[in-house]
Amino acid sequence: MTSTAQKPSPTFVTTRWTRVAAAAKGDTDAQTALSELCEIYYQPVVTFLRCTGNPEDRSRDLTHEFFAQLLKHQSLGNVERERGKFRSYLLGAVKHFVADQRDRSRAAKRGGDKEHVELKPATDTSPGMDPADQNALSPEKEFDRQWALTVLDQALTDLATEQAAAGKSRQFELLKPWLTGDTDARSQAEIAATLEMNEGAVKVAIHRLRKRFRALVKQAVTQTLPDGESVESELGYLISVMG
Repeated sequence: MTSTAQKPSPTFVTTRWTRVAAAAKGDTDAQTALSELCEIYYQPVVTFLRCTGNPEDRSRDLTHEFFAQLLKHQSLGNVERERGKFRSYLLGAVKHFVADQRDRSRAAKRGGDKEHVELKPATDTSPGMDPADQNALSPEKEFDRQWALTVLDQALTDLATEQAAAGKSRQFELLKPWLTGDTDARSQAEIAATLEMNEGAVKVAIHRLRKRFRALVKQAVTQTLPDGESVESELGYLISVMG
């Protein structure tokens, strides 16, 4: 009797965002996944809040408040119905948060029985409003641009960790400019001499780093998409907002 070799079973990769979107409210795994995403994508929210008129310190305070509310009160059932990209979901959530903050501020200014004294122009010592920069991106575009920068930074950090584990931290730091586009006056030949490698080996090392970097960027983006969403489409969009 001839035995038939077993075929390997297919591997299904569940992304962080899929884990959140597929879970019921209060699910521990979903809350962990959501917390991971919120920690990684903190800076885009700070950027959005700053672009809506808040100073840096206030933007960071509001960002902490926003994520605290999101993690404490978020109805994962609503997330399940959304089934969209985490980027789009997070932007929608922070816009709702901003609107809610404005409503509360207006309500506080109306203030019930509190007496409001109108400030005369002669006593107004607050700084004037600067003219709007006509070339500035919208808060939404700035959010997406910072999102793209965060994805790239995350991938670069992961690559640095991998290279350190392989004992190649010094080589990585010297070759990193060819990943980020920040190459200075030093040539690859000079780097090769510093590393005591031939120039061809340096070119191969850069090629391998670029290939791995692209894979890590793709992996970072994948984690923010629901299963079945086009990773290439999202990558293309993020490249476009870097402009």
